[in-house]
Amino acid sequence: LIRDRIKLIASRLEKVRLQRMQGRKSRSKAQLPMVSLVGYTNAGKSTLFNLLTGAEVLAKNQLFATLDPTLRMRELKHVGKVIFADTVGFVRDLPHELVEAFRTTLEETQQADLLLNVIDSQDKHWRERKDQVDAVLKKIGVADVPRIEVYNKIDLLEQTPNFELDEKGNIAKVWISAATHDGIGLLLEAIGQQLRHNSVQGRVILPPTAAKARAMLYTAKAVYSETVDDMGNWVLHISLPQASWQRLCQQQACLSERFTYE
Repeated sequence: LIRDRIKLIASRLEKVRLQRMQGRKSRSKAQLPMVSLVGYTNAGKSTLFNLLTGAEVLAKNQLFATLDPTLRMRELKHVGKVIFADTVGFVRDLPHELVEAFRTTLEETQQADLLLNVIDSQDKHWRERKDQVDAVLKKIGVADVPRIEVYNKIDLLEQTPNFELDEKGNIAKVWISAATHDGIGLLLEAIGQQLRHNSVQGRVILPPTAAKARAMLYTAKAVYSETVDDMGNWVLHISLPQASWQRLCQQQACLSERFTYE
């Protein structure tokens, strides 16, 4: 009976994985940037996710309250449509078996353009928890993905919203309270700033025969100006996330061949 049960659950997990894979392909075609919330369990990720997206994800103070990756889309100022993903909370020394079991939720993290590492700022062990999350991110191969450290629950410390810049002048750390909504505007500004900074900006000159590539750029909301030169070519000035640009170039090689940085 146990073996049959294991086989049934494994089959369902594989079905979910294939469905998620198909969903990721669809989102890839849409060229929308993804922001994935990660962090130690009970750090307040789901509460923050609900606040950022208007979703109603289960938010409980218990281990693995969120098992299934939840995706929601939101429009951000100066960025456009962005997909947010909530994920399972990480724990100390996450074993290989659990990494495999939660592969569907972790795969969403691997597709992210930006990570929000949500940290329980009132937890006296938050530094240790942060190191443990960093270790898991390295284990699943996303250590190099740009991230913002979000120090949550400042209301329990009677602290005011604040932020810290990195060496590039981007907001790298934000202190907020998802419960009281303090600092959320600052966090949204930081997300938009990071997505814009990690973007490709330049000019693409496309001949009339490249109408499909031009249409894909417009679908991705990457075009902010367009003219036609003396040869009848489209001259498009674009700006979009680096990951989205790379996915577009994989589908339309002419884009990278005719692109000039500005």
